[in-house]
Amino acid sequence: MKKKLLPSFSLYLLLSSSFFFLACETESYETGQGEYSLMQTDLGELTVDGQRRGTSFVTDDGDSYALNAPYTAKWIETPDTTYRTLIYYNKVKDSQAELVAIGMIPTLKPLEHWKFKELPQDPLDIESAWLSKSGKYLNMGLLLKTGRIDDEEAAHTIGLAQDTLITHPDGHRTAYYRFLHDQNGSPEYYTNRRYVSILLPTEQRPDTIRLHVQTYSGLLERVFVP
Repeated sequence: MKKKLLPSFSLYLLLSSSFFFLACETESYETGQGEYSLMQTDLGELTVDGQRRGTSFVTDDGDSYALNAPYTAKWIETPDTTYRTLIYYNKVKDSQAELVAIGMIPTLKPLEHWKFKELPQDPLDIESAWLSKSGKYLNMGLLLKTGRIDDEEAAHTIGLAQDTLITHPDGHRTAYYRFLHDQNGSPEYYTNRRYVSILLPTEQRPDTIRLHVQTYSGLLERVFVP
């Protein structure tokens, strides 16, 4: 029987043909001779106005830029909000940028494990995992197996379960997170890279995170201190 996850804000379908093949490490490419002619890549938050247009963004390093032209896309559905994004851009001025490419990054929030009907842990591999400079996000580079390099039908379901949150006698909080993954029957011939951000809670914020991920090499635990 096919595994089902309880619908919630913690779940995402990752289509293997989506935007997230782009590398999220900061890279520079020579595009001219000017002071601002180096293209940059960052994870950040895109601010959207009341007309569902991207107008500015803040990178994970805390740098703020206004866009030199409003940005629109089909995936921008909610006005007056922010979207977690992977951004390719050129600096036009110190506080202004020109977009080259941009895509939405799936953002998970930890949800108590008992709220899920099933807790699938099909294996995947983790290429990288790191905290944003602000400590607001835990970012992950996933390596998913698919049937074709550009398979448009294969979709992986992911989620994040909080198994427990322990408050120690000294007040220190340790959160135990379990990464959920449903392969959804997709063949495992090729590897595709996807990026995901975990939005860490502001209330009952953990001091230590112990993240468990089922990989092809076995159960992996990564420890983070926000």
